[in-house]
Amino acid sequence: MRKGTSSRAPHGAWLWWTAAVAAVLVLPWYGLERGVLGASWAEARPALFQGLSGRPWLLLLIPPLLLAAWGIAARSSRLLVWAGGLALAWLVAEAFGLRTHGLRLDALAAIFEGSAGQPPLGWGALFYAVTAMMLVAYGLAWRGWCGGEVFTVGAIGLVCGSILVFVGYPIACVLVSAFQDNAGAVDLPLFAEKIADSSIWGLDCLAGARGCGVAWNSLALATIVGVLSTLLGLAFALISARTRFPFPRLLRIISMLPVITPPFVIGLALILLFGRSGMVSNLLRDLFDLPRSRWIYGMPGLVIAQLLAFTPISYLVLLGVLKGVSPSLEEASSTLRSGRWRTFRHVTWPLIRPGLANAFLIAFIESLADFGNPMVLGGNFRVLSTAIYFAVVGAAHDQGQAAVLAIVLLTFTLSAFLLQRLWLGRRSYVTVSGKGDSGLPARLPHGLRVACYGAVIPWLVLTTAVYGIILAGGFVKSIGTDNTPTLEHFLTAFRIEHGVSGWFLAGSAWSSLLTTLQVALMSMPLTAALGILTAYLLSRQRFAGRALFEFMTMMSFAIPGTVIGISYILAFNVPPIELTGTAMIMVVAFIFRNMPVGIRAGIAGLAQVDKSLDEASLTLGARSAATLRRVILPILRPAIATSMVYAFVRAITSVSAVIFLVSGEYNLATVYIVGRAEFGEHGIAIVYSAVLIAIMVTALLAIQALVGERKIGRREVEREAAVAARPAPAGV
Repeated sequence: MRKGTSSRAPHGAWLWWTAAVAAVLVLPWYGLERGVLGASWAEARPALFQGLSGRPWLLLLIPPLLLAAWGIAARSSRLLVWAGGLALAWLVAEAFGLRTHGLRLDALAAIFEGSAGQPPLGWGALFYAVTAMMLVAYGLAWRGWCGGEVFTVGAIGLVCGSILVFVGYPIACVLVSAFQDNAGAVDLPLFAEKIADSSIWGLDCLAGARGCGVAWNSLALATIVGVLSTLLGLAFALISARTRFPFPRLLRIISMLPVITPPFVIGLALILLFGRSGMVSNLLRDLFDLPRSRWIYGMPGLVIAQLLAFTPISYLVLLGVLKGVSPSLEEASSTLRSGRWRTFRHVTWPLIRPGLANAFLIAFIESLADFGNPMVLGGNFRVLSTAIYFAVVGAAHDQGQAAVLAIVLLTFTLSAFLLQRLWLGRRSYVTVSGKGDSGLPARLPHGLRVACYGAVIPWLVLTTAVYGIILAGGFVKSIGTDNTPTLEHFLTAFRIEHGVSGWFLAGSAWSSLLTTLQVALMSMPLTAALGILTAYLLSRQRFAGRALFEFMTMMSFAIPGTVIGISYILAFNVPPIELTGTAMIMVVAFIFRNMPVGIRAGIAGLAQVDKSLDEASLTLGARSAATLRRVILPILRPAIATSMVYAFVRAITSVSAVIFLVSGEYNLATVYIVGRAEFGEHGIAIVYSAVLIAIMVTALLAIQALVGERKIGRREVEREAAVAARPAPAGV
């Protein structure tokens, strides 16, 4: 057989080729504002009819399909790859080269005169792109790529393509927009002026002025929060893993609260406690005649709010790391007559360095990306996330300035990743091997135990007060000043009335709540599916460019939510891909924002599944798609549940990534709450937050009941053995 050909049956390739032909001949090529059923024939014409009636560049979409048919009929992989590649290349060229906004190919526009004003792409273009990619996948598989598995090659291509479109392209738009003026022309001196602006890098605070530049403010806040939350999280983890804490379930509940709490609600609760009219401020004035002040607004309040929000995340990270430290190493140190302090300093501390670095990195990035708390508590202390917001929605409406600020914020987060890698270096931190792992963890030194309790107990008291305000503050007239119970705030938000046409939702919050649930339920399965599929490709497949592929999949985790929001506005507000003002843009943002968690959960689950199961399935004649569906997915049910829960919860609680993407028709709960807080309607904001927390707790409990828990590990066995060895009561 000639090189570049294949004896594989081409039935699947013919099906994809038929779908590509249907995309050109049947489906509407451009987007329809009123949907397919509400559109006229002129609006819903396919690409062929569009090309014959004034858009001749669309006719050039047909020759690659003819070449693909020749390649399939001749079973030539080379022709099929060229045909699919040419189809994709021309689709990208005509879509981006003939547009009126942003970068365009003037030479191409000169060839097709009158091409300006191309509408955004629609379903026909989407199906054409997917089918062209699959034709390339068939050609590459016929040439032996990925063991000849069409499913694997196609999955890699589709995942890479979606990441390029919905992560790489928006970030590129931010980078390009930063170098342009308001008319869209490249202006390097203007970029230099904006990037060096004193509002970003000013150090007037060192001379006694009111504040520094937003970059230094953000760095200082993130560094302080990162260090303190890591230390507090370590104190929690040490108490949980190395002491007999009397309330272990309390720590578990607290570790779950930040996940299901909207990020800015803690700031609202702190205002109700420590603001000028707060409960604590009034109490201190009445008892000690202390004047009320606004100290909670600015750096102090933001540090407290972010510590309350991010410390439990550090605790979860460090708890897992501490439980992974082999007790035999600490016992060996004790056997060599090392004291508790020396053992902790020279054995335990070096082994938990990766956990400390990860906890700091997460808190640092979360602090930089936090939008809600600075919006509520920032006062005159401005940070990058709020500066980006006001650059877009403020009086100046300078998207170029917002892009410059987004680049600064993105640089900080990527630099944090690099510094973490440098700090950890290439040392080995492996403590769990294939040998038996016996022994009990070393006890904490007395001084360290006292210090941990001294830090944790005040934090627990404050956290209890904050969440008490969140749960009760919306059901009194004015918390702290008039504590008369009332349902006024709840009914304002969630009233249901009966009218001439029957019952209807009259509360002001219903629209945003229903939209939020709709978007969350739409994004949840798609996020889990894309994350688990990507995890399977990374764990079970070997292909060229795998390291770059993994970096691309994790890029969206390193990008702060505010940067995601502004990049989506710049990328998808104009053709060829126009999504702003729709619910779909929020669904897409949530999918690619939360996908890395599903990837990591899937990789962790697959690491516990021996590859011999995959090999047995392949030996019995199953292809990769069938193996994934029948063997891998049933085993990964816990990872799938984790990904779905995280995607659902984050879609409900996120604000920074979607504050720019909401519209009058599609508003979200978190944005509604921020708006009520800005207008001083704290009761409505608090009661809405309590409703969201109740919804998410219900969802978590339901999923946990369906999936269950898998209990493994040495400590669980030891606990059961201790219970079994306990003497029975008299008379039993």
